[in-house]
Amino acid sequence: MRKVSGQRLVAAAMKARLRAVAPYSRFRVGAALVANSGKVYLGANVESASYGLSCCAERIALFKALTDGERRFGAIAVVAPVAGGPMPCGACRQLLAEYAPEAVFLTADSRKPSVPRKFEIKSLLPEAFTLRPLEVSKLRKQSEY
Repeated sequence: MRKVSGQRLVAAAMKARLRAVAPYSRFRVGAALVANSGKVYLGANVESASYGLSCCAERIALFKALTDGERRFGAIAVVAPVAGGPMPCGACRQLLAEYAPEAVFLTADSRKPSVPRKFEIKSLLPEAFTLRPLEVSKLRKQSEY
């Protein structure tokens, strides 16, 4: 695994933030997720007039990495103009808990990105909902024709 510094990851999230599509709220969020391969995946929030269809920067970065074949992650940085940095919503916490449980979460105020806060993903959603491999295996057998 190639290491990517927290500062480099926050800087990448700052660049990703510029790509946000936020015509309604004008609240731009950027994310940068580093896979254990060393590749960094960027994400920015995308809004819809049907607000529930909007997607957070964290999920976009995660989905890009997953669909590129990545399965192990070291850290994710998220930035937005929020004192202390933005915290992930419940949906983002669930997906990060499922797909990046060992990762570190860095959050920074985009107005002061040199001062990120650090959390373990596991601490963001204690007792996250998961399907254990045995349960998944049972479900697959039940759904076979």
